[in-house]
Amino acid sequence: MANRLTVGMVQAEAANFSREESQHKEASLFGVTDGKAVGTYLEHKFQDTLARKYGYERGNSASGIDFPSLGLDIKVTSLKQPQSSCPFRSARQKVYGLGYSLIVFVYEKTDYPRLKAATLKIVHTIFVDKDRTADYQTTVGLRKLVKNGANKDDILAFFEERRLPIDEIEGEVLAEEILLRPPDIGYLTISNALQWRLQYGRAIEQAGQAQGVTRLS
Repeated sequence: MANRLTVGMVQAEAANFSREESQHKEASLFGVTDGKAVGTYLEHKFQDTLARKYGYERGNSASGIDFPSLGLDIKVTSLKQPQSSCPFRSARQKVYGLGYSLIVFVYEKTDYPRLKAATLKIVHTIFVDKDRTADYQTTVGLRKLVKNGANKDDILAFFEERRLPIDEIEGEVLAEEILLRPPDIGYLTISNALQWRLQYGRAIEQAGQAQGVTRLS
């Protein structure tokens, strides 16, 4: 029977995978400029590596994340523009986080014309705990408001200023919750869209320094 996978094991395997993949030359990626194709290649290869050693529930389109039983998702992004899309569920995600943790592989791609192959140098591998996956500016602003004695109207005005995609009833419920339970500081930048746009620059900078953001390699 395969070993039961844990979040700690995924983190350790991600660090090893990053070191090994950075040395690997892959013919199928030569000349490929589509970031989604590169991301799919890397995610599938990492999942296949894990599947050979561990038993776990593999994610699908219904679950929306790669490791539903662990509350963990894999993101792959280029160093040139470290960002990716994410399914929109509710505005609460911008305040209290996505609801699951992230492992982010940040790569730098190099083509070798003579070899007709490419390498993906994994320059950053970071783990962001689910409690730290909210939007940085939103959480910092809300914590400051609560600290300064804000009331519900102040919180609702902040939502409006930040153009938080939320209706009136949901906004009132969320504002009351924030006053009772101010959010932890998040380290993602989350842009409003039909899908959230997650940007990882701050998380990369803070990895190993901020609580809940770990540098794996």
